[in-house]
Amino acid sequence: MIRTLIVKFYMNYTESTAYYDFETDEIQQLIAEFNIHSLSNEDKAIGLYLKVRDGWRYDPYHISLEKKGYKASIIAKKSSGHCIDKSILLIAGLRGLGIPARIHLAKVKNHIGVERLTEKFGTNELTPHGMVNIYLSGKWLKASPAFNASLCEKCNVPPLAFDGKNDSMFQAYDASGAVFMEYLEDYGHFEDVPIDFIFETMKSHYPALVKQFSGAKEIKL
Repeated sequence: MIRTLIVKFYMNYTESTAYYDFETDEIQQLIAEFNIHSLSNEDKAIGLYLKVRDGWRYDPYHISLEKKGYKASIIAKKSSGHCIDKSILLIAGLRGLGIPARIHLAKVKNHIGVERLTEKFGTNELTPHGMVNIYLSGKWLKASPAFNASLCEKCNVPPLAFDGKNDSMFQAYDASGAVFMEYLEDYGHFEDVPIDFIFETMKSHYPALVKQFSGAKEIKL
């Protein structure tokens, strides 16, 4: 019974799906340098986290309104992505390496450099915000690969590190002690990308924006 539950657990969080399509060439290329036996799962997760964090520039102003836009293999072809994009990419890569991973969604509030954000979205609250749960050494860890190092430098905050042992969450304060990021609501974790929930949440929080781009394939601000 216990063995069956363990097998089911790993299947739930290591399997390929329509969104976490790690069997594709794009994701296999992404993880190739980490897919070696001499590396521990911690080392693989750390290396891939850093690659996704800094290899794709954070861009909250370009949002796909098509389900296929949330496939990891499609995201991998881009040079930038928002927090959900980058979370999906990291999860697909981790699953491709046999490391259990799942998406975790929340609502956050950005307090620094929000002028353009507020102008475009009508608020400095971002929802749903995507992050990643990674299962290492018998426990789930939270990791947020959204903000690349160069962006953090502009915002005067240190880039988030991930050591494979502790949670790596958004920085609450910048280097001067000013409030940077605030978590407002936790939506929990999901086995697969909850695309309908994502679209409905965006629609309810940004109705004018969604109406403006009604019928379009993407929001590009």
